[in-house]
Amino acid sequence: MGAAQKQTLAVWKFASCDGCQLSLLDCEDELLLLADRVQIAHFLEASSAVVEGPYDISIVEGSITTAHDAERIQEVRRRSRVLITIGACATSGGIQALRNFADVEDFTSIVYASPDYISTLSTSTPISAHVPVDFELNGCPINKQQLLEVIGAHLAGRRPRVRAHSVCVECKRRGTVCVMVAHGTPCLGPVTHAGCGAICPAYDRGCYGCYGPMESPNTASLSAQMAALGAEDVDLVRVYRTFNAAAAPFREASEARE
Repeated sequence: MGAAQKQTLAVWKFASCDGCQLSLLDCEDELLLLADRVQIAHFLEASSAVVEGPYDISIVEGSITTAHDAERIQEVRRRSRVLITIGACATSGGIQALRNFADVEDFTSIVYASPDYISTLSTSTPISAHVPVDFELNGCPINKQQLLEVIGAHLAGRRPRVRAHSVCVECKRRGTVCVMVAHGTPCLGPVTHAGCGAICPAYDRGCYGCYGPMESPNTASLSAQMAALGAEDVDLVRVYRTFNAAAAPFREASEARE
């Protein structure tokens, strides 16, 4: 029996910092293990060589912030059997979704000397707001081991095993004392998707919510607890409006305190 035909993998960039694509490149030795199964057909961060689609798996980083990208993601979807979004920008609009809460014309007039040359949408939206997505991988940046699990799962034709529990579970596994209980430090760990290994609480800092909302987060209860610790409404708005500001649970929690 001959060798199995390789599946084609494409990586696409939209509005983002490229950090999640770099997480894929950071896999290094692990990528070699996939070399017999995968042909990297389109990945401009790594190589200018491009193989024409369609593609078995497309990995998309970045949010939709221009009319051109809103059209381009439709073409990517048409050419992809499986489409996976990676990172806060692609899954919730990213830090650039702060524009969703303000007037984008005010931003461009302040930042650019000639704002008339800027062509942008008034919002930054996740890929899923424009096309069907087969799997979303949270993180800013993503966890490379989770990414390898997602790719491997799709190669094997099974559902990825990426758990949806909170950062609090990771703290308990590390034996980290709760910073909210011990120090009164505001922390988004109870409502944030796991994946970082609870790095910040391990250094006596509150979780910043880099991995976005966990499954069924109780933001109302957390907000009440942080308010009891002394956080004012303006502080709570800032807490929820970071990397995943436009993710529905965080957006609703911040709007409730405006």
